[in-house]
Amino acid sequence: MLTPLPLPRRYLVGFDPRELPHHFADVVVIGGGIAGLRAALGFPKSLRVLVVTKDQIRESNSQYAQGGIAGVMDPEDRLDNHIADTLAAGKGLCDPDIVDLVVREAPERIHELIGWGTHFDTVDGRVALGREGGHSHARIVHALGDETGREIMRAIIHQVRSRSNVRIWQNCATVDLLTHEDRCRGVLVWDKRRGFAMVWARAVILTTGGAGQLYRETTNPPIATADGHAMAYRAGVELRDMEFMQFHPTVLYMAGSARHLLTEALRGEGAFLRDCNGFRFMPERHPLAELAPRDSVSLAIAAQMAATRHPNVYLDMTHLDPEFIRNRFPGIDRLCRSFDLDITRDPIPVCPGAHYMIGGVTVDSHGRSSMPGLWAAGEVSSSGLHGANRLASNSLLEGLVFGARAAEDVTERLDREGAWQLEVPPISASTPHEHRTPIDLDDLRKSLRALMWRRMGITRDASGLADAALQVDRWCRYILPHVFDDPGGWAIQNMLTVARLMIAAADERTESRGVHSRADFPETDPAWQRHVTMQAQVVRIGGS
Repeated sequence: MLTPLPLPRRYLVGFDPRELPHHFADVVVIGGGIAGLRAALGFPKSLRVLVVTKDQIRESNSQYAQGGIAGVMDPEDRLDNHIADTLAAGKGLCDPDIVDLVVREAPERIHELIGWGTHFDTVDGRVALGREGGHSHARIVHALGDETGREIMRAIIHQVRSRSNVRIWQNCATVDLLTHEDRCRGVLVWDKRRGFAMVWARAVILTTGGAGQLYRETTNPPIATADGHAMAYRAGVELRDMEFMQFHPTVLYMAGSARHLLTEALRGEGAFLRDCNGFRFMPERHPLAELAPRDSVSLAIAAQMAATRHPNVYLDMTHLDPEFIRNRFPGIDRLCRSFDLDITRDPIPVCPGAHYMIGGVTVDSHGRSSMPGLWAAGEVSSSGLHGANRLASNSLLEGLVFGARAAEDVTERLDREGAWQLEVPPISASTPHEHRTPIDLDDLRKSLRALMWRRMGITRDASGLADAALQVDRWCRYILPHVFDDPGGWAIQNMLTVARLMIAAADERTESRGVHSRADFPETDPAWQRHVTMQAQVVRIGGS
């Protein structure tokens, strides 16, 4: 187990419980994506649930999901096929029992969404099924063509808002987990209107999403700053597989604009990848060509970009039926038209971008973390489903399954524990007040993202990782001890913390496996068919 990053203190900010307002809930859910909201829907009306979201509740990675949810819905498909595809993509690091569990629950979770009012696309009265890279069959349910996440989140948010036992705090930053006697007791939160507050709970479910903002090129929205990974690490919770960041192969590459995901379903429907010379290179790179798993496609694109010295490759749909393409992908059609691109006639410039954080809080089949009182689900967790490379459209599925399982487990535990005696543990934290040179957070954030893209990107090597570790350590030495009083400062501290953990894990794994590609160790080593775990030595402050 690695302990690569010493912490200057346990909590990001100082606090005295005598000076702060206190709130109480049976369960606090941190994060408003699909995993968090599915968890919130899993509790009986007798339990008071508080959902805390960093931004508006509709702002999450789940909202922007284009492809869909993988599940065996076709009579010609089999559960064993989905299981085999997931295991193959995971390159030896999936937990077979978890894969079996999740795949078998998939149809039930999809029908549950339909029952809650999700309008999936249909053909002849049956749910339409698409195919994506790494899948042996068409099994991806989708909505509004390529806006599945938006439709699912619309339906699930409506359900959450109809539950009288669920409260939602939007635009509220969770600063840290509150722990006492090696148990999670609640969270420290902040919002612009109310300032700091302490929320005490019988159970906390961490569903804060990913870490894509650590990279210059990413599909993730601005909120994806690895907050949950960092606060769990500060609390002494075990993290696992932090070297595995999945890069989506096809991100719209238009200089000067934000990056936009172009779903894998485009290639599932027959789109080709060509380089700047018009050469279709994927058939030479992988037997499945454009339908290879994401790690293989991203590596192939990166290699072709390097060989042609061109900043991108191109998606080609000009050979496909124009009417079908426009109807199947209306969101992408609108997006590309805004850049004066016609997806039925023009090659679309794309490059890989950081997409999905596979590593995270180690959890069991019920979402339990290594710390009593803390559960985790979705992208912030490491459940064993994805292994070293996530199979396309398994992420929304994982959020649904583990959100539901965590809620079920928490409910059973609270029932066994009986009535809750309201109490405030003797937790406090002091921080030094130092006068330091003002820090340009925007400049630091850009520098970190550029460094991670260069040194911790699609390929890594020992020299680059050493350089990245040296630079991030320098930043950590003067940024982590600093006491900030706003979310921008806390976000950069979280990003630096998690960047350092990722670099350490990548340096430790001296092989190439899945999304972790080492130029200096290009082969997969059977001796490395194991996880890299890490856990901080918790700094004790006051009564914490």
